[in-house]
Amino acid sequence: MSETIIIALISLLGTLGGTFGGILTTSKLTNYRIEQLEKKVDKHNNIIERTYKLEDNDKLLEEKIKVANHRIDDLESKR
Repeated sequence: MSETIIIALISLLGTLGGTFGGILTTSKLTNYRIEQLEKKVDKHNNIIERTYKLEDNDKLLEEKIKVANHRIDDLESKR
């Protein structure tokens, strides 16, 4: 084989190695970033769920206050 063919084959192997190395590195980075985004989304969803629970609890407390105020008004009107 001539030197030109050997150099071409070595260049091909180097190019393929570099390409696959770049693809693997990019893939790992992309997967890492997706994982980080998933964590942020999970935190956000947790906050949304907690907010709904707080709103439900707030409605319950408001209803209890209304009932208590109504009972107080009834007791004061009986005096």
